[in-house]
Amino acid sequence: MATTYPNDIEQIQNFKGKYPKQLWYLFFSEMWERFCFYGMRGMLTFFMVNQLFMDDKSANLQYGATQAWVYAFTFIGGLFADKLLGFRKSLFWGGLLMITGSIILAIDPRNFFFLGIAFNIVGTGFFKPNISSMVGQLYRNGDSRRDDGFSLFYAGINIGALLGGYICIAIGKGDFLGGIIAETLRWNVAFGLAAVVMTISLITFVYTQKSLGPIGRSPLTKNGEVQSKWKEYSVYLIGLAAIPLIVLMVKNTIYTDYFMSIIGPFSLIYLGYEMSKGTLEENKKLIAAMFFILFSVVFWAIFEQAGGSLSLFAADHLNNQLLGMFSLDPNGVNNSANAFFVIVFAAVVGTIWVFLAKRNKEPNTVVKFGLGFLLLGVGYFLFFSGRFFADADGKSSLDVFTIAYFAVTLGELCLSPIGLSIMTKLAPDRLQGFMMGMWFLASAYGQYVAGLFGASISPDENASALEKLNIYTQGYYDFAWYAVIAGVLLIIISPLVRKLMLDVK
Repeated sequence: MATTYPNDIEQIQNFKGKYPKQLWYLFFSEMWERFCFYGMRGMLTFFMVNQLFMDDKSANLQYGATQAWVYAFTFIGGLFADKLLGFRKSLFWGGLLMITGSIILAIDPRNFFFLGIAFNIVGTGFFKPNISSMVGQLYRNGDSRRDDGFSLFYAGINIGALLGGYICIAIGKGDFLGGIIAETLRWNVAFGLAAVVMTISLITFVYTQKSLGPIGRSPLTKNGEVQSKWKEYSVYLIGLAAIPLIVLMVKNTIYTDYFMSIIGPFSLIYLGYEMSKGTLEENKKLIAAMFFILFSVVFWAIFEQAGGSLSLFAADHLNNQLLGMFSLDPNGVNNSANAFFVIVFAAVVGTIWVFLAKRNKEPNTVVKFGLGFLLLGVGYFLFFSGRFFADADGKSSLDVFTIAYFAVTLGELCLSPIGLSIMTKLAPDRLQGFMMGMWFLASAYGQYVAGLFGASISPDENASALEKLNIYTQGYYDFAWYAVIAGVLLIIISPLVRKLMLDVK
């Protein structure tokens, strides 16, 4: 019996049950892409310090620049998808670039490091914002199942983050398959594995995209044919031309400083231009969206120490015993604990919101964001407390470190999946990709500031192990207070933001 595919958006949005079937297809594509992304993210800072022999401060700045470019390009990728490529072609092109970058790193990660990373930056920019936008379009406006769908999507893709975050760096360090892979090839295999799983992600999408009906098609398409091929091809050429520029800017972080001082104001000017064409109701919702976006910068600046300073802290200042029963690589735990807790507790948190909603006690979205910051603060107070469990060699408890990630993850679950959902609710259809790009651009600024934060608490290389531990943990104490203050402020201004959101909940 031949498979039938939906022809219009109504057929897709009129689904029965809790989740549309297309959500599962997008879930699997994103899951493998997250394996690739978090595998890379978990290796970057450690690889730069231990294989490229950078000092801790330089590695933190390089990490911040790299991640900032990843998320800045999601803004650019979202813009191109809205106006020219459409979500599907943008995603496919991004996947091809990510595979190419991972293969380059697999061939020679030391000499081709920045070139491979640049391909991955541009590729992620085209891939990442568009799959989330397609998830949003599976639901009608006002569909109460949307938040639950995004929570499932967010939890499911963390399976990829969990596996990639632990396995890739464990292979590179020789803690996993070390007896099988020659020492000289471990990092090649670790980066090559990212290419393999990204290929699986792309194949999954190609074979399931017909089920999306009209969702994600190019805006240049008419009667099934692209009307301006040259516009489509020009986007591909722009993406390739950006790669050598990104190599230069990531290598020399001062150029990233210049770029970050330009892209933010430009995006606000462009948003203002789009708002000049919108209605008063649309503009109120867009202003509300900007509150969420600006506060998210602060959240990610603190949260994303995971790939920078916490990666170096885990390598040098944690024992490898978890619960007295498991011997685990501390870097693997640092890279994967967050994803593990998301998988286990995302559905629980979602159920709590539903339970409270039925009793008219569910906090509004703004208050949820505030709670996210408060829990992030609790997590960083726990990271700080690691100094009280350290031995004379500056080695602290992996148990306390893991519990801190539990608190941080609960904070993330109050903010990130809801943030993705609220962008699709507050943005008009003509700006869906742009506003999703703005959400990820905020993450770019968060990543950028995370690098600056990490560099600011990097200890002198001549300091003793115990001195280094105390310097790091004092920094985490300061970050904890930043998070708490931001959370309290959000809760105070929540009535104002709720008024701007109008009918959006």
